[in-house]
Amino acid sequence: MTYKIVHKTEYIYFEPISLCHNMARLVPRSTIGQNCKKSTVVIDPMPDVINEFEDFFGNKVTYFAIQHEHSSLSVTVSSEIERSTVSTKEAIETYGKTPWEDARMQLYQPRLDYIDARQYVPETAATTFESGITNYALVSFTPGRAIYEAIHDLMERIYKDFQFKPGFTTVATPISEVMKLRKGVCQDFAHVGIACLRSIGLPARYVSGYIETLPPPGVEKLVGVDASHAWFSVFIPNIGWKDFDPTNNVVPSEQHITIGWGRDYFDITPLKGVILSSGPHRLSVSVDVRRA
Repeated sequence: MTYKIVHKTEYIYFEPISLCHNMARLVPRSTIGQNCKKSTVVIDPMPDVINEFEDFFGNKVTYFAIQHEHSSLSVTVSSEIERSTVSTKEAIETYGKTPWEDARMQLYQPRLDYIDARQYVPETAATTFESGITNYALVSFTPGRAIYEAIHDLMERIYKDFQFKPGFTTVATPISEVMKLRKGVCQDFAHVGIACLRSIGLPARYVSGYIETLPPPGVEKLVGVDASHAWFSVFIPNIGWKDFDPTNNVVPSEQHITIGWGRDYFDITPLKGVILSSGPHRLSVSVDVRRA
C-alpha cells in the first residue's frame, strides 16, 4: 500500500514576530514494514537557518529559525509512504504465550536489543505511576498470564473504559486527571497504556503517526480532515516491538503510518519552538492521508 500524506501547520500572529526558533518532527521514518520513499518540507516564510538531523531515538528532525519580521508561519510536509504487512504470527504464537513475569525477567539478559528496550521502563512526567495505575494494569496482568494476551486485554480495557473526547484535555493535562475522569484523546490513552506497562516493569514507548480514515461508501473523502494519531508499542522478548492502538482497539497494520517514537509525547512533539512577540496567535492544522 502506498500513501501520500500532506500535513500542514499554520500560525497566524496578531502582532509581528521578529524571531522564532522551531523543531519539527514531521518527516516519517523508515521502519520494518514502512518505507518513506520521499518527504519534502516547505516553510513559509523562508527560514534564515535550517538544519536536518536525527535525534537520540533516530527520529528525523528539522530545525529552523526565522530571524526577520513575519506575521504568519506555515510548515507543510508532503510524504510518500510505502506500507507492507510484516507477519509476526508465528513468533506471537510461540513467544507471546510466555508468562509476562518470565518475559520481564528475560529483559535483563545481556543482549543489546534488551538493553536498548530497558530505557523505556522508567516513568516520565507524562507517564507517572500514580492514581491507581499499577492496580489498573494488574487487572490485565494476572499471575502467569501470557504476555501478548495481557497486553491485548489492557488495550481493549482502555478502549472500553475511557471516552474519546477531543478538547477535554491538553498536552499539559496530568495522567492522574485522565485516570480520574476517564476521558481524553489518543495521546492520553497512549500515555495511560505506557504508564501501566512501565509500572509493572515492561518497556513501552509512545508512537506518533497517522491513521488512514475512510469515508462512508459513496461519499467523497474531504481534504485535510485526517489528524495526527498516537498509540503505544511494547517490547516483547524474542518478538521485538509490537504496536497497540487503544483509541481504536486494534493492532496497527497497513493503515497506521509511523512518524517516530520516544518515551512520551514530548519526545516526538510534531512542532515546537519559541517566538519573540508580545501578542497571541491562532493555530490551525490539517492532515490529508490518501492511498496513491
